[in-house]
Amino acid sequence: MNLDLKPAPPPGVFRKLALGAWRSPRDPSAYASLDVRMEKALEFLEAWRGRTGQRLTVTHLVAKAAADALRLHPEANVLLRWNAPSQRADVGVCVLVVQPEESGRVDLTTATVARADGLSLEAFAREMERVVGRVRSRKDVDIERGKRRSYRIPGMLMGWALRLLSFVWFTLNVDLRWVGMPRDPFGSVVVTSLGSLGLERGYVATVPYTRVPLVLAPGAVRTVPVVEAGELVPGRMMTLTCTWDARALDVEVIARVLRHVGAALESPELHWDPSSGSSGTSSLG
Repeated sequence: MNLDLKPAPPPGVFRKLALGAWRSPRDPSAYASLDVRMEKALEFLEAWRGRTGQRLTVTHLVAKAAADALRLHPEANVLLRWNAPSQRADVGVCVLVVQPEESGRVDLTTATVARADGLSLEAFAREMERVVGRVRSRKDVDIERGKRRSYRIPGMLMGWALRLLSFVWFTLNVDLRWVGMPRDPFGSVVVTSLGSLGLERGYVATVPYTRVPLVLAPGAVRTVPVVEAGELVPGRMMTLTCTWDARALDVEVIARVLRHVGAALESPELHWDPSSGSSGTSSLG
């Protein structure tokens, strides 16, 4: 015997989907990162909460800025069909959510805000909290039904099943709500907060069957030395990392998207009206 092995614990839903989704590394993922000054964003969040009582976080700002960036740069709002990019009509933002333990197992799943580009920051944050709350409390019927179905698929068939589902959902563009599957469940861009896990940076894998070509991962806000007016002072910095599908998006397009998100975080009052909560998207980026 080459190795001493023993059976591992059974995988959760996310890990089982991952085993079916990814094959040997031959994927087109590309990566980038952007360091963002966060002093104004943190002040903006504190003032917003104090004035409105609404929960607003760095993840909300990154997700809304991403939706605004894809509206300003529609060439980045695409998915691959028949091995060619197709333009999306609107922007959906998907966030990854950790569900509480159930039967000793923690699951990672998705919560998507549709048409996020048309919502004000206040409305977007409210809708995100509603969607995330339903998912986290396991009250989203479509997601829970899909997870139960995935449990019944043998591991050796998971990859085939996911590729078939992706083909019908996106390549053929078939609305599967009549069989209990959600419409456009993953949106245009995925945002996952590494900062909530205490990580400063990380490069998140894209998930092929979702056809989402862009993943943004804000890290933890940290205190670092910065130079201002020739003097070394403490500053607040966050690293925003990006993974994208190089078949669908050019690096120049990604740079425009990242610049817009960075500009929104460094000057939030220019992008979102702090007094009314309305969406004040500027032309920066």
